[in-house]
Amino acid sequence: METGFNLIYEERERLMIALAKGRLQNDSLALLEKAGIVVSEEALQSRRLLISDETGTIDFILVKPVDVPTYVEYGIADVGICGRDVLLESQPDVHQPINLKIGACRIVVAGPVAARGKQYNKLSTLRVATKYPRITAQYFQERGVPIELIYLSGSVEIAPVLGLSDRIVDLVETGRTLRENGLEVFEVVAESTARLIVNRASYHLKRATVSKLISSLERAL
Repeated sequence: METGFNLIYEERERLMIALAKGRLQNDSLALLEKAGIVVSEEALQSRRLLISDETGTIDFILVKPVDVPTYVEYGIADVGICGRDVLLESQPDVHQPINLKIGACRIVVAGPVAARGKQYNKLSTLRVATKYPRITAQYFQERGVPIELIYLSGSVEIAPVLGLSDRIVDLVETGRTLRENGLEVFEVVAESTARLIVNRASYHLKRATVSKLISSLERAL
């Protein structure tokens, strides 16, 4: 018997899906294809940031990973796919019905190899560079460690090398970039995989369509 999202698509309600460009995009599209939602290679090779699937019933916006929850929370997109790291940092008001189990990585505390095994001095301030200020502040606050947060939007690994920070909190997949910069993982803050997120209004107003999307993705996992 044939299966697939579009074959059980009854109400013809258009869905807008926000996808994270970069690391997660290919894995997300592969999973969606398993669920019966196919985007043509021509559309993917174009420079358009707003594209549709092959049936023309589902639209996609391709945005930076950190922006996916914003588009979903404000209802521009009905659903989105983004990493748990982004959700922990932004804490959006959205439904999170599925762990999609793709894009596995870790949020870690890392530092120079020479600092391995050194205990935190709670009487002095630790300088920590990160693009995750909320996660970082909460993590060290729970341990009673005073920190000076240094926000960086990228290339965080270079901060300890140049003396800008004592530690970094960053997302790692294999740890290769850390090692190549003389750093190593000291602590794991959280595990991260991609999640399907749903706008709260869309979850009710397009319940049948959203539910079918969730069911199709669950079967594809």
